[in-house]
Amino acid sequence: MAGPVPELDARASACANRLREAEAVLLASHIDADGLTSAGIAASALERAGISFEATFAKQLDSEELERIAASDFETVLFTDFGSGQLDLIAAHENRGAFTPVICDHHQPADAGTDFHCNPLLEGLNGATELSGAGTAYLLARALEDGTDNRDLAALAVVGAVGDMQSSEGELVGANAAIVEEGCEAGILNTGTDLAIYGTQTRPLPKLLEYASDVAIPGISGDTNGTLRFLDDLDVDLREGGEWRRWVDLDDTEQRTVASALVRRAVASGVPSERIDGLIGTTYTLVGEQPGTELRDASEFSTLLNSTARYERADVGLAVCLGDRGRALEEARGLLGNHRRNLSAGLRWVEEIGVTRETNLQWFDAGDRIPETIVGIVAGMALGSDGVDPEVPIVAFAEKDEGTLKVSTRGTHALVGRGLDLSAVVGAAASAVGGDGGGHDVAAGATIPEDEREAFVARADRLVGEQLS
Repeated sequence: MAGPVPELDARASACANRLREAEAVLLASHIDADGLTSAGIAASALERAGISFEATFAKQLDSEELERIAASDFETVLFTDFGSGQLDLIAAHENRGAFTPVICDHHQPADAGTDFHCNPLLEGLNGATELSGAGTAYLLARALEDGTDNRDLAALAVVGAVGDMQSSEGELVGANAAIVEEGCEAGILNTGTDLAIYGTQTRPLPKLLEYASDVAIPGISGDTNGTLRFLDDLDVDLREGGEWRRWVDLDDTEQRTVASALVRRAVASGVPSERIDGLIGTTYTLVGEQPGTELRDASEFSTLLNSTARYERADVGLAVCLGDRGRALEEARGLLGNHRRNLSAGLRWVEEIGVTRETNLQWFDAGDRIPETIVGIVAGMALGSDGVDPEVPIVAFAEKDEGTLKVSTRGTHALVGRGLDLSAVVGAAASAVGGDGGGHDVAAGATIPEDEREAFVARADRLVGEQLS
């Protein structure tokens, strides 16, 4: 098998061969967009290869979850979008013969080994920017091909990568870019340069601009009346039948008119040039999906998926990934509405309460005000909002269960370029206070005892300072 990432061909083939030997497979995956698309890709490939499987999802792969998996009596367990960071725990079950693990992940591996492990970090590729969990699952699918090359699954791999914030610098790079190329060759993806604001497919223009948080433009972002005045002043008819059109409804000339006016307003308002550049980026279009829907654009598709499993409806998200465009999609849209309201409320709360600034980081504790499954998303959205410094990593806490805090951290790729590695920071700080954590250089998470928050912050602040000094 010659896959799009030659460095991982041997690992993907070894994993595929082990799965072919299994009578049945338990597919265990994470609950975010990357985890759901990973599961969707793996499930499709297993089904096409004639391998029986069941799927299960978890917020966190800890000792308790692994005990539950071990009790399922599956001899082979395929872990997607997690597993590498828990290799030491998994190895204990493997050594006593509970199951054989097959791991397709992109997170920092623990200090343990297993025979069937596909992870870009093992071959010198960056798991935070070059290949997502879904991308690794896609390599497995290509190795499992049975009468089809499975290239149609590249679309889900791109959705997963975008959902994992791997295109935050404007486009997907590295191994992700190779998968994009395969998707385009297969005719299931298109790429283009377009307005890089969430909601170009589905949001009416006023809401598209008002809710754009990545590039805040004074007088437009967060300003309903200001946005309406801005659009009404343009020499373009942006309404149809009395209703505002969407970005996707505009022709090329109309889009250029709006985009140029946005840039002029941003320049006149003193928005930094590097942030203005962020208004335009590479977009990834799923050509088989209906225009004007959440599934047409990789970014909107990933947000739709995030709204399912994070609210304990992984079954809905997986069904959408597997092609259900009926009941599952309608349920997902309902969950998306709730997800957006929760994110909006969470961001407003952070802006109202503010963050606590340490020497090298900033943090807030949401308690039970923001669900622990989305507090990391809110933290990422808050970076650069009023009162939150985009040049400093942010740490968010939320109540997980009695006596336990969920920790989510977010940085920027610019900070990573200066030496920031939140995976190392969170892993060391959590371990020092009796918790457990890890992730990527630009985003990481942990679980710690509730009464160790201040100790965690102090140690994390010191570690970030050492990295950025």
